Amino acid sequence: QVQVLESGGGSIQAGGSLRLACTVSSVTNSRNCVGWFRQVDGKEREWVASIGVITYSADSVKYRFTLSRDAAKNTVYLQMNSLKPEDSGVYSCATDPGRSCLGDYRNPFFYPFWGQGTQVTVSS
Repeated sequence: QVQVLESGGGSIQAGGSLRLACTVSSVTNSRNCVGWFRQVDGKEREWVASIGVITYSADSVKYRFTLSRDAAKNTVYLQMNSLKPEDSGVYSCATDPGRSCLGDYRNPFFYPFWGQGTQVTVSS
């Protein structure tokens, strides 16, 4: 069973930065698609960004959030800068080891393995 673990959430003031990490228990490589999603109570899960060979970002976070990967650590990082209150939510990462991002990587159903999520709270 593949295990996914997020870390790095917390509370921060608007304009600040946080870095989230997503560690996958199985071996990953640069082609494995890893996606980040966020959810606020009462709202649908929102796609934030994905990384495979290249990175993809939602318009709402483009130029503020960046993705990177440390394949040796089986870890993907989501660097979040210039945070806004509307960025608050539970951030979850998801993956399907061995699968690239070819397909509907914005769709949560694209990813069978999910972490528990980490809370990010941005205050104004």
